Amino acid sequence: MIKRRITRQVSLGSVKIGRNSPVSIQSMTKTDTRDIAATVRQVKSLESLGCEIIRVAVKDISCAQAIKKIKSKIKIPLEADIHFDYRLALEAIASGSDSVRLNPGNIRKKEHVVEVIKACRKKNIPVRIGLNSGSAGTNSAKGMVKAALDYLKIFEKEKFFDIMISLKASDVYTTICAYREMAKVCDYPFHLGVTAAGSAQAGLIKSSIGIGALLADGIGDTIRVSLTGEPENEVIAAKHILQSLGLRKFFPEIIACPTCGRCQVDLSKIVNNFYDAMLDTKYSTLNTKIALMGCEVNGPGEAKEADMGIAFGKNAGTLFKKGKIIKKVSYKDAVKELIKLI
Repeated sequence: MIKRRITRQVSLGSVKIGRNSPVSIQSMTKTDTRDIAATVRQVKSLESLGCEIIRVAVKDISCAQAIKKIKSKIKIPLEADIHFDYRLALEAIASGSDSVRLNPGNIRKKEHVVEVIKACRKKNIPVRIGLNSGSAGTNSAKGMVKAALDYLKIFEKEKFFDIMISLKASDVYTTICAYREMAKVCDYPFHLGVTAAGSAQAGLIKSSIGIGALLADGIGDTIRVSLTGEPENEVIAAKHILQSLGLRKFFPEIIACPTCGRCQVDLSKIVNNFYDAMLDTKYSTLNTKIALMGCEVNGPGEAKEADMGIAFGKNAGTLFKKGKIIKKVSYKDAVKELIKLI
């Protein structure tokens, strides 16, 4: 079992971050925040998949003001992403944002940061110090940690401690080193991620290595898997990362063979359809291991540790439970029959 780092705890709306709270899942809308209807649609889509915190880009005052209406139509907490102009943070806070992310690389003036701190204290909301290697002017882990610690001094001098920290680089190893070093010198909860990770495939690999390595160390309290593309993929990826490490449980454990020349069905399609079905929250409490195998070789024998599953032959499959064959099922009805058994 992973022994998690002991941290302070902050509240981002209804979600607790840090200490013994579950590692939460975040994503970011990719709509124009001023388009309230489109933004709300995307948030609701993400929420239905298990997103627990949403971040929106605040590029001007109109975006900040839109937060009030967006908040009235969604359930999950909202964090405002602030760059360059501290006044956007003040407006977002006034509009009901549950947290603000400040970038130390482009909101530098102490007096501006103090104004944001005062507004957050008044509303009793936290700040995320969100440092990226690019905007921090350093590509080294030590440089990122120093920049974060220097910025922290402003908050701590004001006796403000409702803080989360992120130290993201596009380089995976730099990201891992930065968080590990920061973990040695503070007890604030961490938001994990690899920034600008890339496409769905490459970005998923980089994020899984970076976020996964840190979570395995017990480091990390909330995560975002940053992928180029639809944000729904970020939430699904985060769930898989957390479940693979035993930190959260969202769906039954699924075993699927990689296939070979013996496979005579489109197992990839079956597995994808089954995964999609299992994302339904009604299956989240099932402590079940399910096997989807491409041939009889990998059937009830090799998958005997599974609670149930299907081993396929030509255009048909053998449904089994606890290693015992139950019945034959057609290829087209395979997923439906397995779900019925579950």
